Amino acid sequence: MTRPNILIFMVDQLNGTLFPDGPADWLHAPNMKKLAARSTRFRNAYTASPLCAPGRASFMSGQLPSATRVYDNAAEFASSIPTYAHHLRRAGYYTCLSGKMHFVGPDQLHGFEERLTTDIYPPDFGWTPDYRKPGERIDWWYHNMGSVTGAGVAEISNQMEFDDEVAFHAVQKVYDLARGKDGRPWALTVSFTHPHDPYVARKKYWDLYEDCEHLLPEVADLGYDSQDPHAQRIFDANDWRNFDITEEDIRKSRRAYFANISYLDDKIGEVMEALENTRQEAIILFVSDHGDMLGERGLWFKMSFYEGSSRVPLMVSAPQMAPGLVETPVSNIDVCPTLCDLAGVSMDEVMPWTSGESLVPLGQGGSRETPVAMEYAAEASYAPMVSLRLGQWKLNLCDLDPDQLFNLEADPHELANLAGDPAHQDTLAELKAMAAERWDLERFDAEVRESQARRWVVYEALRQGGYFPWDYQPLQKASERYMRNHMDLNVVEENARFPRGE
Repeated sequence: MTRPNILIFMVDQLNGTLFPDGPADWLHAPNMKKLAARSTRFRNAYTASPLCAPGRASFMSGQLPSATRVYDNAAEFASSIPTYAHHLRRAGYYTCLSGKMHFVGPDQLHGFEERLTTDIYPPDFGWTPDYRKPGERIDWWYHNMGSVTGAGVAEISNQMEFDDEVAFHAVQKVYDLARGKDGRPWALTVSFTHPHDPYVARKKYWDLYEDCEHLLPEVADLGYDSQDPHAQRIFDANDWRNFDITEEDIRKSRRAYFANISYLDDKIGEVMEALENTRQEAIILFVSDHGDMLGERGLWFKMSFYEGSSRVPLMVSAPQMAPGLVETPVSNIDVCPTLCDLAGVSMDEVMPWTSGESLVPLGQGGSRETPVAMEYAAEASYAPMVSLRLGQWKLNLCDLDPDQLFNLEADPHELANLAGDPAHQDTLAELKAMAAERWDLERFDAEVRESQARRWVVYEALRQGGYFPWDYQPLQKASERYMRNHMDLNVVEENARFPRGE
């Protein structure tokens, strides 16, 4: 069979509530809107875990963090866990990654045959939280509110430098694939680090939002004492007491965030233009690893099950799926089985251990009754937290905290916790029974603690004496590029041209 090419765009920390049906009308994102018009669009898509590494390992494998054991941003992603890159590569695909995936551990490929850039964040165990020390802030890598107070314009930053490189290499790879040197179908993943904070943006994009009407949150800061216990832990982890956040800081942060969506739109447009100019066809999937609270309720960044942090954009443009809006809650763990389904690649051998479900039936008018599950066991938590989204309901559970039950249709901002409401005890009991079938929170906690303790020993040991980093080192075979004297110049010039000459 002829298998389709696949292009996956992943972005970082993009709030899914800004994608009610593709990008919100007021966002300056023409390329994403063009993609949305031809895509199945999932309004209620969720991360498996609202943090980078856990969310990404789950997106790639189709499993929750309790299965991958990637609990936080310093937990190793085991080489024995198949990803969509493994499944597709095994079926004959060329698999390639340009950009971020926050793999932790010595395996920095996880099924990708080629990786075009290094990562933006470290792959070792240095960012390991420690449940043995609740309340401890690890200042050199924890988020703090400096991203908000420092918001504004910059023409270059650490993250812009990275994403400029990601786009450049992705465009060059699309051109290279068009030349037909490799007859295999391809799956190219292009993974950006924007619009992840810090909230700084190039002026050309900043200027697009000068008159934006969305620069203040819909739900103002509730105040520390009115926050739920986990939200208070997030405030503490973010060192909020040492920063004075003004309304102007909030406006500038949100403006820069929106500006960086437009920056990303240009980068995605560059890759899509190269695809169109080379007349290549591909299934295109667009997704984020998690969201950003953007000041709603006074919260920033992620680490929360509230909608701004946990909801992600998800769009699939494929011949097998009809363009249009799907309201059914889904998860980014559904990406792996969806890609395999679209490519005609079987996952039967590992499906008993895979939580994700193919989205293809939903793109053909089908339905789904299973709940969406989320987990969180990283910084700002002192014990694992779990969540279920089923229909209009969301249930959040943690052994340390009061239960939370929200009706998202009636209360989209999650301001009314119905867990104590006598009128909703049957719903609470039903969802808690589903959660009990899925999770043993005491065992989950023990497994997280074991993982953390082991990693602290290994990290401290490897920092003594000679240090060999796990950072991915992109290979450049200079002797095989352009023209060299073991090559025929005529062949080089002809093969490098697209379209070919007469």
